[in-house]
Amino acid sequence: MGELEPGHAVDAEVVEICRDLIRIDTSNYGDASGPGERKAAEYVAGLLDEVGISSRLHESAPGRTSLVAQWGDTSSDEPALLIHGHLDVVPAEASDWQVDPFSGELRDDYVWGRGAVDMKDFDAMVLSVVRARQRAGRTPTRRIVLALTADEEAGGHLGAQKLIEEMPEEFDGVSDAIGEVGGFSTTIRGRRLYLIEAAEKGMAWMRLTARGTAGHGSMINRDNAVTRLANAVARIGAHEWPVQLTPTMQTLLAAVAELVGTEATPENAESLIEEFGPAARMIGATLRHVTNPTMLGAGYKVNVIPTEASAHIDGRFLPGHEDEFFAELARLCGEGVDIDFISNQRSWESPYKGDLVDAISRSLLAEDPGAAVAPYLMSAGTDAKHFTKLGIRTYGFAPLRLPDDLDFTGLFHGVDERVPVDGLQFGARVLDRFLDETGRRPSA
Repeated sequence: MGELEPGHAVDAEVVEICRDLIRIDTSNYGDASGPGERKAAEYVAGLLDEVGISSRLHESAPGRTSLVAQWGDTSSDEPALLIHGHLDVVPAEASDWQVDPFSGELRDDYVWGRGAVDMKDFDAMVLSVVRARQRAGRTPTRRIVLALTADEEAGGHLGAQKLIEEMPEEFDGVSDAIGEVGGFSTTIRGRRLYLIEAAEKGMAWMRLTARGTAGHGSMINRDNAVTRLANAVARIGAHEWPVQLTPTMQTLLAAVAELVGTEATPENAESLIEEFGPAARMIGATLRHVTNPTMLGAGYKVNVIPTEASAHIDGRFLPGHEDEFFAELARLCGEGVDIDFISNQRSWESPYKGDLVDAISRSLLAEDPGAAVAPYLMSAGTDAKHFTKLGIRTYGFAPLRLPDDLDFTGLFHGVDERVPVDGLQFGARVLDRFLDETGRRPSA
């Protein structure tokens, strides 16, 4: 492990904070069995306290802890900005990894470990920039709300949702927010394109239940719950949802088409998405609704026909098309199959214009002048779904300049998760510039 190159004031600290956060195991198993986020929240509170910033911890269940702090000019009548990240991570099976997933190892100019890209990297960027600016007396001219949450990886019900329900006063006056997943670079035809999340698909985690008549496996049974459920799951899994372009995706595809020298149409949308290479797996999922069967359960003995059979479906629906999605899903299920929601979170789409969007673009292009910037629709979910309930316009902006050959989207929840050291440092510099840009008075 070599020494870090000298550079910007936050360059070394952003790496060390990222490594420290990774070393705090905050695995979220979706139940009460994980370690929780308390230790990570206390670590963050300590870093803020060192530079004179007080924070509040909110524990929604034993160990499930979020942090909120007010920073900048708290007396300003300008609308406040929320910067949010989450402290929990998905679990990691150590035997699958090249390194200990909770070591924060520095290897080959990358920081390795669970949470390196999802999303302790951005947490580290925020903390390093806030600490550096606070020490230098460069506090923002507007109020900034810092929120680092629990439970995002299981829907945010014990984190962001609890914050807006039980501590709404912390977010009074907030007009805009930045968080994950956006600001990362892709490369198209040799030119970097930074993608800013301006929309998210809705998330419907569903349990399908079919009921029938129990009986002996040797007898004819035309009221078989397993058969009824299996047919519904097969229809859902094989269904081809049509391409439907939201305003955000129309803007993104127009930008891609300009880079490749063509025009964007619904007919060539999928071929334009292929220009993103490995990232097309994620971005391509935003052209249409998605329904994936993920779990099956029925019966307890081979010669007993059970009364009930169940399946779980992960559904993701496009902004503005929720009603048609659920109507079609009910048709695919058919008679005799009930749908219950484990989590049903709405989609959202923010207009890609205005002072905040301009500040995002200027801060990126100041560090990477030859690049382009465009919005995209996120296929998965983030805590933004909860903060939009307060009327806050949200954008995914956790800036990273990435190597052309890195399968970045494949690292999310994947094995050997890692983030480039120079990408972390780039992101901290961009975020520092962004805070200057967003503090400017709007032009008349």
